[in-house]
Amino acid sequence: MDNQKIEATIALLRNSKNMTQTELGERVGVSFQAVSKWERGGSQT
Repeated sequence: MDNQKIEATIALLRNSKNMTQTELGERVGVSFQAVSKWERGGSQT
């Protein structure tokens, strides 16, 4: 799966659950900034 698909999938699934980036971050134990980077493709790890 390429990075663009992963980024879009994270955002799509989060939005389908009506979750904010903050709520998702709290659920998985990261900051909302990390979630934002994942969705924008800012994390290359």
